Amino acid sequence: MLVEDRVSPFSDEQARALINLRPRYEAMIEAQRGLSQLPYNLVRKRVGKYEYLYEAIDRSNNGKSLGRMSPELERRLADYRTTKSDLQHRLTRASGLVEEIGRMARPLHLPMLSSAAGELLRELDRRRLLDETLLVIGTNCLPAYAIEAGGAIADAPDETEDFDLAWVAEEQAEEAGLWAALKAVDPTFTINSERHCQARNAATYEVDLLVAPSRARTLAPRERPRPIPLPSQEWLLLGRSVNQVVPCRDWTAARLVVPDPRWFALHKLWLAEQPERDPLKRRKDRAQGNAVLDAVAQAMPHYPLDAAFARSIPQDLAPLWREWRGGAER
Repeated sequence: MLVEDRVSPFSDEQARALINLRPRYEAMIEAQRGLSQLPYNLVRKRVGKYEYLYEAIDRSNNGKSLGRMSPELERRLADYRTTKSDLQHRLTRASGLVEEIGRMARPLHLPMLSSAAGELLRELDRRRLLDETLLVIGTNCLPAYAIEAGGAIADAPDETEDFDLAWVAEEQAEEAGLWAALKAVDPTFTINSERHCQARNAATYEVDLLVAPSRARTLAPRERPRPIPLPSQEWLLLGRSVNQVVPCRDWTAARLVVPDPRWFALHKLWLAEQPERDPLKRRKDRAQGNAVLDAVAQAMPHYPLDAAFARSIPQDLAPLWREWRGGAER
């Protein structure tokens, strides 16, 4: 395949849907974040002759007393109810607008994510873990690269039944944020006893966490899964990440933050050369690596493949770069 044939530009209708999706999704996530910062509920309770304000932690209104009702607590209760009602209204409206585009995603042949991946990504986004803490890596990156390229990428396998993440935080994390997010999405997630870098739920959906040696020290002491530092993960920290909102198969949407496409592609081509890797995965790695590099060359001029980039390529990846370059120039 010629490089110039790799990306089929989106139609005006496809592009319009994707452009409109992002602000709708962002409004939805902001409303979810706002609600998550509020107490579960504030309720009045009469105890003897007096009324008290309680901060409830469950549907049975169990919780702690904030004190006997006073003008100040009356205002606090009124403000809470107003804020919660406003956020719930905003969430309902924004979710409905996201679903409008979600329903069009399949007939419009837009890039899409699986429902399971989308659910996890939204929880990570709600907790702000996609902001300089985690990168999505692996096959789930492909929809983001298609949107970044402005069109469908031909012959880039994008179906996957698992989910790969890279820990990229530069500062020490205090809490096990990823593990808390996994358990919030599905309490059946447990750590694979044979692979401590992998969590798996009752439906056998797998989530792998990887880390570069330079970032391993920033993992929270109780974070799970627990990855083994891999030197090859350092390459995925290079360059400039891609940040796109992608439709999901259940009419929702999710935000993808993924590595620089040039380094993703070279890393994939490197994986395809590793003899210990599953042969079927190696074939997919090679196809994805070539497809994304072609897409960068054709449709992502803001990720230059110039002499300066070539000089930055480490020795382990240089032969793969030269091989792709030679094929692209034929």
